Amino acid sequence: MAPDDGAPTRTREETVALGVELLDRLEDEELPLPDLMDRLETVTTSPAVTREVLEEAERRGVIEREDAVVRVHGSGFVRFDSQVICREGEFSCRRCGAGITTGHFIALDAGELGPFGSSCIRKVTGREE
Repeated sequence: MAPDDGAPTRTREETVALGVELLDRLEDEELPLPDLMDRLETVTTSPAVTREVLEEAERRGVIEREDAVVRVHGSGFVRFDSQVICREGEFSCRRCGAGITTGHFIALDAGELGPFGSSCIRKVTGREE
């Protein structure tokens, strides 16, 4: 039996909205583009959708791109006490692919993102490099 990755099926618009909200919640003030892309790959691996997320985030003033550096002008951060939900089960981490028994999910207005392992949740939110 394949592990449940916990990822619901989303429309393209929902995926873009989730990606923009994730960027809006990053704790980093500035990121190299490859690091930002690593975070966005938790939302989508489609280059076209990733481009839409970046364009929409830039249009809304969430990010500013210059060369290979992205400045984040987010409105907040992920609150671990109220926005990170832990569930027990058999999951695959959405970031690294490792098998995990405790999935950490980020509850955002645009939807839920996860599951992540205990170290990947910190990397995705910018709490750990």
